[in-house]
Amino acid sequence: MPVFDSIFSEIAALLMISVFIGALALWLRQPLIMAFIIVGILVGPAGLDWVHSRDQVDLFAKLGIALLLFIVGLKLDPHLIRSVGLVAVVAGLGQILLTAILGYLIALAIGLDTTASFYVALALTFSSTIIIVKLLTDKREIDALHGRIALGVLIMQDIVVVLVMTGLAAFGGENMEGLLGKEAFMVIARGTGFLIFSGLSARYALPALLRLLARSTEILVLFAIAWAVGLASLGVGLGFTKEVGAFLAGITLAATPYRAIIAARLVSLRDFMLLFFFIALGVTIDVAHLGTEIGPAILLSIFVLIAKPLMVMSFLGVMGYRKHTSALSGLALGQISEFSLILATIGLGLGQIDETTVGLIALVGLITIGVSTYIIMYAHPLYERLAPWLGIFERKMPHPEDITGDETGRHPSRVDVIVFGLGRYGSNIAQELHQRGIKVLGVDFDPEVVDYWRRKDLLTFYGDAEDPEYPHALPLGEVRWVVSTIREKDVNLTLLHALRHHGYHGRVAVTAHSEDLHKVLKGAGADLVLLPFQDAAAEAADILTGG
Repeated sequence: MPVFDSIFSEIAALLMISVFIGALALWLRQPLIMAFIIVGILVGPAGLDWVHSRDQVDLFAKLGIALLLFIVGLKLDPHLIRSVGLVAVVAGLGQILLTAILGYLIALAIGLDTTASFYVALALTFSSTIIIVKLLTDKREIDALHGRIALGVLIMQDIVVVLVMTGLAAFGGENMEGLLGKEAFMVIARGTGFLIFSGLSARYALPALLRLLARSTEILVLFAIAWAVGLASLGVGLGFTKEVGAFLAGITLAATPYRAIIAARLVSLRDFMLLFFFIALGVTIDVAHLGTEIGPAILLSIFVLIAKPLMVMSFLGVMGYRKHTSALSGLALGQISEFSLILATIGLGLGQIDETTVGLIALVGLITIGVSTYIIMYAHPLYERLAPWLGIFERKMPHPEDITGDETGRHPSRVDVIVFGLGRYGSNIAQELHQRGIKVLGVDFDPEVVDYWRRKDLLTFYGDAEDPEYPHALPLGEVRWVVSTIREKDVNLTLLHALRHHGYHGRVAVTAHSEDLHKVLKGAGADLVLLPFQDAAAEAADILTGG
């Protein structure tokens, strides 16, 4: 019997309990995905049994998934793909293939049938875009080298997961026997037509239309939603899935100058709609079976948490990346994805797996997402502990992330000052020193920034101040000052320690944004602590008062 007298009251109750459980998860520093799945279990048949408006919740869930895939397509940044293209393809596809094969064998070994093992193997393959991007952004590491590599691998995974969804929708269920026959030809023909339509729209129709609609941000965002849902619906009509259509809709807008504002406006709406997907997923989980699945779930979770990062580290090591970069990239990818849960629900809808298998995948998701959250947050201290044993993942030869010469490959004969961080503050310091005849070397982890300042005739290296091994590649012999304009405390502490470890005897200046941090950095051995805002305010006050 329904607890609430209207759908509105039911949705209101779901939102209120989601707020409470979500706030508790934030206090415990857990991802909201876990909180919302728990909400679904709590309000489902095994708990309070509040959810009776299944059609409405399911509609919101489908819209959330469509917006998720739309934003994934929208964020396929060509610059990011070019900067880490090769490593993303090699590490991404290599990890996907190895994880799928080993995951399938493990699933068979724990007693699952071939179809269930196939779905479990697929679920283990993908990592969570939402979790990784959120945590790396919070840590200000999304633009660091390991952040860029992790994003590149995620892009490869997103492309593969869309292809898998397409195949399951086209050839799933009763259509499997048509894979090599007429059905396959029709699927390929429909898919080709869909791609051609999307490409022609992106090339000829959308740019002019978006310029017209951009006069109003509200209409622009409304059109983006309509376009995403429209192509999602077209995808279903052509025999694919709404995910495929929404993904293509995002790609068609990815090259436009409006993608950033559209993505920014839709993120909150996406998160709101996805709340209902995770609630709906939690409602379908049979708690009675979770006790019997805890053993297999722990085994599969250990595989995801340990084996997936090791695979990524191995591929990056073979490609010549340092163990620091390889480790931080690999540690970020040690969980399963929201797409893993979506694949499980697709398999359930096709009748190929049962609720027990869905529950097993969801349980692995809860375990790996929860544990990996802490692994990502404390990746640097964890790396420091593991570093002595990670040398096997590092080639004994020059690394592609090392640029120990100028654009022609020449090593500088003498450097007076090294400046880490070429943002507004750091680049101004470097330019001012350069104009005074001081030999300056700038270091930044953004390849585009490095290229920009090289074109401005400033000697610039690509490098990551967080890498404790990086100072070994720098010409420290005659350097009088090393200046860090990076504001993160942990980065500056790592740099101070690494410089002394590699035998640097010159002076070090670091940047702080508070008096408390000033004391910490001074205590760690900094010769000078720069306070940009305080110094600028004092100078402005002097000017205003005629000082």
